[in-house]
Amino acid sequence: MKYLAYEQSSLADLGALHTAREISQQARLWRELTNGLIQSKLEWKSWMLDVLSTPSLRIILCGAGTSAFAGRALEPWLRASFGLSVEAVSTTDIVSKPLAFLDPSRPTLMVSFARSGNSPESVAAVKLADQLLPYCRHLVLTCNPEGELARYSEANPHAYCVLMPEGSNDQSFAMTSSFSCMFVAAAMMLSPGILLSRAKEQIESVAAFCEAQLEGWAMQAKALAGQGFKRVIYLGSAEMAGLAEESALKMLELTAGRIATRFDSTLGVRHGPKFMIDAQSCVVIFMAPAQSETRRYDDDLQTELITNGIAQQVLALGAKSSANLPLLEVDIAGLDDIYYALPYLLFAQLFAFESALALGLAPDNPCPTGEVNRVVQGVKIYPHAV
Repeated sequence: MKYLAYEQSSLADLGALHTAREISQQARLWRELTNGLIQSKLEWKSWMLDVLSTPSLRIILCGAGTSAFAGRALEPWLRASFGLSVEAVSTTDIVSKPLAFLDPSRPTLMVSFARSGNSPESVAAVKLADQLLPYCRHLVLTCNPEGELARYSEANPHAYCVLMPEGSNDQSFAMTSSFSCMFVAAAMMLSPGILLSRAKEQIESVAAFCEAQLEGWAMQAKALAGQGFKRVIYLGSAEMAGLAEESALKMLELTAGRIATRFDSTLGVRHGPKFMIDAQSCVVIFMAPAQSETRRYDDDLQTELITNGIAQQVLALGAKSSANLPLLEVDIAGLDDIYYALPYLLFAQLFAFESALALGLAPDNPCPTGEVNRVVQGVKIYPHAV
């Protein structure tokens, strides 16, 4: 069997089998997840609608590292599309100063994104919320039925846990299919104005597109990685800003920090971070949909970067707009803005994977000496003084 045009035996020798398989399986898992949520809709939808009808409800999207970036990508869309009071807050921020981020005067839904469910900060944040908030409900999205968060949910009458499809609990160092599955689950469950049948159509469209592009994009990512960039900068606006942050982290993780990364918005990058762009840099822009008002700013920045010629490579992903700029084309008829994040994410994962291999690193474990771990270690949680 092959993954990303590599024989399975070759991937095993390269220390890349888990990562390649987990990147490749995502479209299949999105379909499984969507079908599972539709089959169980009577149970979870009743729970969700009851919570979402709570007056003055505040929704916190939280996680640590990659899990936090799922919330940051979803936050602008949920707020703009459904008028929800949503904030993305990292569990690492909540734990370090709880009352700066938890408001006892507001009823709260805490949505926890967690691959393993064992990260110390993620577990501590949930417990702090229950300790400090008079009204708190928990939606736990996790890939590990044996994780501490899943077990905590079973014993908490105010919590609802949704397990991602089997296989999504990535065995590789970096989160790939776990991230995208939790992202899809949250987009479906927190969007009260969207029919599940429409969500299924959206997922099917984007899954089919990603499957069709996977092999070709893998080859393009390999060629891009072969150019030997020292820096990779990801840019995007609104929903794509959170995705840019995740993509930058993926490159940093899989290359063990040997490629320096940066993320920013397409307007924000001019305010100082543009110094990061040099002749050894690749700039990747996640373009907003062609007809959105945001896209004008993305087009302007791409034009500017191409014209000034500072970067070694400028690569934009998206549908063609009136600006008619060069693109790695991503154009899926009728797709909601938020779901463009999935093909963009796929390309970023492929680019990071191939960059690790180009540097002679093993993507499944780019830090074999253990200074950085798959599940964070060495964190001491201190009790909150009431």
